[in-house]
Amino acid sequence: MQTLPAYAPLVLAAPSAPEAVTTATPVVLAPMAGVTNAAYRQLCREQAEAGGEPGAGRKGLFVCEMITSRGLVERDRKSLDMLAFDPGETLHSVQLYGVDPATMAKATEILCNEFGVAHVDLNFGCPVPKVTRKGGGGVLPWKRDRLQAILTATVAAADRYGVPVTMKTRKGIDANHLTYLDAGRIAQEAGCAAIALHGRTVAQSYAGEADWDAIAELVEAVDIPVLGNGDIWEADTALRMVEHTGCAGVVVGRGCLGRPWLFRDVADAFAGRDRRALPTLGEVAATVLRHGRLMAGLMGERRGLTDLRKHMAWYFKGYPVGGDARRGLAMVSSVAELEDRLARLDAHAPFPVRELGSPRGRQGSPREKVVMPEGWLDDRSGLSLDLSDAESDVSGG
Repeated sequence: MQTLPAYAPLVLAAPSAPEAVTTATPVVLAPMAGVTNAAYRQLCREQAEAGGEPGAGRKGLFVCEMITSRGLVERDRKSLDMLAFDPGETLHSVQLYGVDPATMAKATEILCNEFGVAHVDLNFGCPVPKVTRKGGGGVLPWKRDRLQAILTATVAAADRYGVPVTMKTRKGIDANHLTYLDAGRIAQEAGCAAIALHGRTVAQSYAGEADWDAIAELVEAVDIPVLGNGDIWEADTALRMVEHTGCAGVVVGRGCLGRPWLFRDVADAFAGRDRRALPTLGEVAATVLRHGRLMAGLMGERRGLTDLRKHMAWYFKGYPVGGDARRGLAMVSSVAELEDRLARLDAHAPFPVRELGSPRGRQGSPREKVVMPEGWLDDRSGLSLDLSDAESDVSGG
């Protein structure tokens, strides 16, 4: 086994906290709507713990699905139900979305005081048009004063509990309206523990290649840790990003879809161990069955197995699973049915090595125009604007 250089742990600290959140493997699971619930986070965390050096401590930060601040403050049942954690999830990390400083601070107070959350991440990267047209998500950092007010209020609320706050953003709205350097400076001044940069603009959405040079530029511009996000498809890609940019760690999103074992590979890679998980179809089937059982325990059997269906194409990408089998797996509604259909697969089929390094999940095409409120780009000030409609039906980015 080849020995690789080991990397430093990721350390996140609140401004006045005597202790910091530390993870030996500097990797973060990006919150993905409808994907990174407690069941999938458990799979990813267990895989990470199987990698790296034994006894090295926490091997990644696994962030709960994004929750809207208004939904939390108003005690919306759906928002509260998303705050589910498995028993082994000793560090509760949540991503929060919002546009109002006071509401974000109150939501953070609820997370820290009532739910024992130990890390709060703020999302300013969503590229979805129904969010950006109302001034939320990835277009909000254009309004520097509002971003500063939100970060300052949230950090202050979390700091009372010694909880670090991080933020995630994109390069900017489009190539002509970049915001990431301003956002990094504001995050540092507000007391954020780190900033994660997705190396794409809102206009790019998930198309094209992520700009790692922008991540490197942000690393040079700020003194707080920078986390790199975008196009982490394999463990060696994570190492290349750190080497190319000097970032303190990586954020993995689409690359782990249907591949929770990617976190085992990443833990090994950052610990200097050159190993790669290449599961057979039978091993993938065993993971899918475990995922199904966890989902049934989380949501109830019928709802949990229905929710699992969207994972099937990701799990079996590149494997010799015929059309009829795929369709059947995409329609399962019980654990018994799932187990039966999985048992019919060729358990000895090897890992499709041609899939190594290939993109996963949504990609699409760049947008010709980012939808924003009228006059949004006219100036960089927006603290007085009414953005109360920007918190409905949002997803991460």
